[in-house]
Amino acid sequence: MDEFRCPGREEEEEAGDKDAPGKKKKRPNGQDGRSASDSWSGTMTAKDKAAATPWMKTKVPFHDPNIPRPQDVYAIRVNNYNVPFEHVWLERSEDGTQPIHPLEKLPVEQFIDRNVPESEPVKPADLEDVPFTFVEDKNGLANLAKKLKSVNEFAVDLEHNQYRSFQGLTCLMQISTRTEDFVVDTLKLRIYIGLYLKDHFKDPTKRKVMHGADRDIMWLQRDFHIYVCNLFDTGQASRVLQMERNSLEHLLCHLCGVTANKEYQNSDWRSRPLSDEMIKYAREDTHYLLYMYDLMRLRLQRESTPEKDLLLEVQKRSNEICLQLYEKELLTDTSYLHIYGLQEHELDAKQLAVVYALHQWRDYIAREKDESTGYVLPNKILIEIAKKRPTDTTELKRMVKSKYPFVDENLDLIVDIIWNATGNSYAFESRAEELKKERLEQGTFQEPKKPMASGALVGNGTSGGQTDIFRGFLNEQAESKVEKVKSSPAFYYPQLPEYSTKVGLSHHQLGNTSRYSFGSGHSFQSINPRRPGTGQPPPGNKGRVIQNPSRRQSFQPSSDIHQ
Repeated sequence: MDEFRCPGREEEEEAGDKDAPGKKKKRPNGQDGRSASDSWSGTMTAKDKAAATPWMKTKVPFHDPNIPRPQDVYAIRVNNYNVPFEHVWLERSEDGTQPIHPLEKLPVEQFIDRNVPESEPVKPADLEDVPFTFVEDKNGLANLAKKLKSVNEFAVDLEHNQYRSFQGLTCLMQISTRTEDFVVDTLKLRIYIGLYLKDHFKDPTKRKVMHGADRDIMWLQRDFHIYVCNLFDTGQASRVLQMERNSLEHLLCHLCGVTANKEYQNSDWRSRPLSDEMIKYAREDTHYLLYMYDLMRLRLQRESTPEKDLLLEVQKRSNEICLQLYEKELLTDTSYLHIYGLQEHELDAKQLAVVYALHQWRDYIAREKDESTGYVLPNKILIEIAKKRPTDTTELKRMVKSKYPFVDENLDLIVDIIWNATGNSYAFESRAEELKKERLEQGTFQEPKKPMASGALVGNGTSGGQTDIFRGFLNEQAESKVEKVKSSPAFYYPQLPEYSTKVGLSHHQLGNTSRYSFGSGHSFQSINPRRPGTGQPPPGNKGRVIQNPSRRQSFQPSSDIHQ
């Protein structure tokens, strides 16, 4: 799997089809996961009791269905509108069309410290001997910001959850200085993180050390509007040094003699209170990073030649990672063609029309409810429904087995969607033929390495524009819901019907709009800007995290995976 591609939309849509794990087993002797605030709040020098216990053999679930959604607990409001992400704290280009990363104005040489001491770096003390603070209120965040002001380098990592939100949620931020470790509850403090910490991350005089920062950089921008200058990515350093493996797990073992507990790599970090084991795992991600930075910088300096400056190469790569700008996934007329696993099935026009319609419905629900598309309706089940095209709610319910709440709540509507899409399937005949031809040319039913070109129209390919095969989606309640949203003081809002005519976007921003319907009386409006002179929509976003086309990396991304 491409390391840079976030294991989000494709993988979590597949994971959504699995039975959700049950409650965690009770720990022996009444140890059922103390609150992070009870166990770790405040600065401590005593032995922390975070060592993994030998009796704990069960696999840590990536999704715990018993965890209440952070969006509900902490009133998190996210902008899931089908419009581009706004980098609101960045300067704009002279014509106002492009955001400018603060790093663009800084020369790469500015970040290279060639005064590397020849003495061997000193390994940090063990976790239990280092002061630790769990930050879960504004006072703690202010204290962290104050401490970062007094240092010229710090290590950073993030823990993320992809499954129960449309764009994903950053759940924890780990920060380590030379003398202290911090873990920040970024769910509870989400709206304050950027205000308190953005200047330290942007400060070009402070070195930020991260491992496999590709995704973390995007999450910092998306959730906190934080932009990083002066990054040293140990993942890229390990590649430049041509080390045997580049994962953090390997580097911790090889450089620091620390065996990471891989069990918690994909755990559900929305969990509160955090267990001692989760705290320990989170701390290890940054506790040793500055030491690893010292070792790698020394080796890079020693192995550099006049012809090959390894320090400069790592810095260039680190800068390129920082210069990537987060882009929200947008729904287009051709987004459905990139459903993971679609090319493995030979679908006729009627089945493909149902895939298209269900994909549109799923996208709408996921944006409005701030849910992952895999939780609303996994790819596997979506395609299965499209292939069988159930004609009544009893048949549909038997297929989904009441495993998907949003499907259960909309059985009648989904049957209407299937019926209506089937009746308008003529618009998909040419596309079905194209897919069949591509499969024959590939000679296999495996997923192609590159996504299918998405510039062609959904319908018959004429340049006159999208065939209006659908006529509308939700009901008149949409008007009152939009008006309610408009009057709310919150900064972010989920997508609602008719949003394109309600949020004051200009004609240039909207482009052409099309209305889709999935049954009598059910409609919503989607934005489908078309390329001038072609009548065709732009290529759909294919991944969860998108690179700025002007900032394509020329090297293999580090990734933040641990294996």
